[in-house]
Amino acid sequence: MRPMEKHGNGRGILASQYFLYFGTMGMHLPFFNLYCYQLGFSGFQIGSLSGMRSVTLIVFSLFWSVLADRLHARRRIYIGCNFVSAAAWGFFLMTTDFWWMLAITVLYGIFYAPLIAFLEAFAMDVLGRKKQRYGRMRMWGSIAFIIIVLILGRIIDEYGVKIILALILAGSWLQALVALGFPKTKAERPHPGGGNWRHLLNHHVGVFMVCAFLMLLSHGAYYNFFSIHLAELTYGSFFIGVAWAVAVAAEILAMLFSERLFRRFRYETVLLVSFVAAVIRWFGLWEAESMVAILALQLLHAVTYGAFHMASVLHIDSLAPDDAKTLGQAVNNAVTYGLGLMAGFFLSGALYKTLGAQGLFALSGVAALVGGLIFAAYEIVRRRRQEHAPFTDPKNLLK
Repeated sequence: MRPMEKHGNGRGILASQYFLYFGTMGMHLPFFNLYCYQLGFSGFQIGSLSGMRSVTLIVFSLFWSVLADRLHARRRIYIGCNFVSAAAWGFFLMTTDFWWMLAITVLYGIFYAPLIAFLEAFAMDVLGRKKQRYGRMRMWGSIAFIIIVLILGRIIDEYGVKIILALILAGSWLQALVALGFPKTKAERPHPGGGNWRHLLNHHVGVFMVCAFLMLLSHGAYYNFFSIHLAELTYGSFFIGVAWAVAVAAEILAMLFSERLFRRFRYETVLLVSFVAAVIRWFGLWEAESMVAILALQLLHAVTYGAFHMASVLHIDSLAPDDAKTLGQAVNNAVTYGLGLMAGFFLSGALYKTLGAQGLFALSGVAALVGGLIFAAYEIVRRRRQEHAPFTDPKNLLK
């Protein structure tokens, strides 16, 4: 596929897609589980809905991405999935029954699944050799998220949390319509093998995926029960929105300075620091109840999500062959935001009644600590092997 950077409106359309994608997520992530909680769903049911969404993300992001790389149809599949997922979301307006909502979650997830992986692959195409500027492009999504959560908190206090269903529907349709503006690219001859996906099957990628899985697993309790936890501490919807907004504002700063960050530090270094920050953040939420302490810990989102996410996308892009870039990003999203969050959602949902939100945050700290230790140990061993390897080995020169 010809790089989209050759098309004048490629970056503008991509920025708008990030804005709409994460703006819609700003309605869903902080408030959909709160809506389910107000419907009387149990912690296990809430975790099951979130977990099933992650299951479809794992399976179908890989399916659509393999198909896109094989047929060189990324743009067509992306647009089609946008429209069908937007239509599927409308069914949530018709029921409050758990089992029907679970079925709708699966239908919606099948077509929603590949959107973020495709956006990340598009971004790598658009940026070309300037991939370290990825954070500045991705920042538009974070700006949308923070605007939405700040405004939506007030709206929910006035009209009730159910209003998010209609707002998400409107945002999804708007994203689908804007996606039609993606520039068309001249298709290349499809590769019979669908890309060199076997290059992703190595110990370097494998260890990173295990550690990234643990990192996102540690976020499961946060995404599942942070809003509910604040509500149980008697904080209102406005403060809940502010708490999420503080986290995303910190994330925006990380993305704003991402080019400088990655010029100075290796991807692996940024990833390791992210694990350390996650341990501090989750164990902090285990104890924190005051407004100041909670907001201070939310600032660490700049590292645990912002820096970690950017380093992950760039790291995987550097490891994936040219004809499997979409699949590389899909594997990364499937293992982390799919499998990792799925496990975190189900685990936190199952243990919520026993441990409560604060106990779950302590468990999250343990998961992040284990992931960080594995990653650090592997990097130490890998660097020592490189130092003792023959200088003339061309593979070592590339590392």
